[in-house]
Amino acid sequence: MSNDKAPKAPPGDSRDVTKLLVRWSQGDHSVLEQLTPLIYGDLLRVARARLRREPGECTLEPTALVHEAYLRLADQKNLHAENRVHFYAIAANTMRRVLIEHARKRMAQKRGGGIRITLQTGMGVVEERAPDFVLLDEALSRLSELDARKSQAIELKFFGGLNSEEIGHVLGISVATVGRELRLGQAWIRREMSRDTANTQNEK
Repeated sequence: MSNDKAPKAPPGDSRDVTKLLVRWSQGDHSVLEQLTPLIYGDLLRVARARLRREPGECTLEPTALVHEAYLRLADQKNLHAENRVHFYAIAANTMRRVLIEHARKRMAQKRGGGIRITLQTGMGVVEERAPDFVLLDEALSRLSELDARKSQAIELKFFGGLNSEEIGHVLGISVATVGRELRLGQAWIRREMSRDTANTQNEK
């Protein structure tokens, strides 16, 4: 297992990150070298949280998830991140895509692999063993068509590790509204995933 210890970020990094992100949004990719140690630790924390319940045979490590997501972010030509929280919202979507692609590859190689996702009110998202990141992604995509804000709130909570205040900042809504969106969205997702799981079992 590779060493995934995060580089230490210098003090006062919140303001520094915002300034660097503004420059990056303006097309100055030379700031990446300065930006990396400031955001790496947070991205790694989120990656560890997402992967800690992965089955033992999973080959994707936190560092690999962070590096792949970061490479994709760095490759974006028109990344517009107003501040640190907004950047993590973009990173959440990127990590989601990386995780889903990885899960689909694993499913293709070995049927029945994956992660079971349980959404619990008040606790955000709790991961358990068994299928599956892919069902969550598909349910989130369907929810986005019906209610984009609820889908975004859940994505930010689960894939981005943002708290209610940060989610409210990204979406421009109150903390109370965030809580309501998460509760209703998670209830909808639970129903959809249960239906998908039942359909899959019936097809076997």
